[in-house]
Amino acid sequence: MMMSRRDFMKTAAASAAAAVLPGCGSDGAYVTSDNLGVCSWSYRKPLDEVAAEMKKIGLKRIHLALQPFLEGGSRHGAAESAEALERVKARLASGEWVLSATMIGFPQEDYSTLETIRKTGGILPDDVWEANKKIIVAGAKLSAELKAPYLTMHAGFLDESDPAALKKYTERVKFIVDTCKSAGVGVAFETGQETATDLAKFLSSVPGAGVNFDPANMILYAKGNPVDAVRTLAPWIRHIHLKDATLTKKPGTWGTEVPWGDGEVNAQRFLAELKAVGYKGNFAIEREGGDDRTGDIALAARRLLGA
Repeated sequence: MMMSRRDFMKTAAASAAAAVLPGCGSDGAYVTSDNLGVCSWSYRKPLDEVAAEMKKIGLKRIHLALQPFLEGGSRHGAAESAEALERVKARLASGEWVLSATMIGFPQEDYSTLETIRKTGGILPDDVWEANKKIIVAGAKLSAELKAPYLTMHAGFLDESDPAALKKYTERVKFIVDTCKSAGVGVAFETGQETATDLAKFLSSVPGAGVNFDPANMILYAKGNPVDAVRTLAPWIRHIHLKDATLTKKPGTWGTEVPWGDGEVNAQRFLAELKAVGYKGNFAIEREGGDDRTGDIALAARRLLGA
């Protein structure tokens, strides 16, 4: 039966509406102001100023770095006072902030090159493991105090080619999972330093470990296509970073981080794939490069919310 032009136009319109990808600010959008937040450390500002910037873009959810209340540091936030921590608690209690997750890093981490972070990243270095265990315990305790659903971190490079190193790595990851479980907090390790296939294989051996999925990291480390990785890692995805990047043109060097939507993550397809696998958690805009992080975070929010 031949379709009339009017019926054809109705069908085409319905198909177009159904094909609207998430995160574009349309009715029924996947990313909304209710599940979108920011990473506190991206601003490189004291948390009181972070709070002011969040109000400007109308977001309440926050992925909170705990470094300012542990040892402090240039990468994830200089040390802040006990009074500043009380103001954080007050914001959470009042609903000004909604905590999507907390985050810790480790002082020895050197991101100068791919090789330096391979050697110094996460829980790998033996000479600082005892000190880092204390950070993990303190981070889990503070996360529980703040009622965070997840504590996130980079565990460091996963190397399955060395059985002894893999055994030690696995034992340390299990220590983190058990420590967080005892505190009543989930744990999510950030993606990017290994392929999705290798990470999924490892996670299958460590019950309780989840993933904080950062699509840009996979590109920065040249570890695969983040859109394809979504289905591989879907059972473990607990939290999402929205960050974009372009691949390096010189193997063995970093890719380049760029504002959300300007890189090779393929933002719309990435969000559509997350929706397709049933991810219903939170998203946090992260920006760790560029000369205008505040502006780039606001731009990402506008692009995601269609404002």
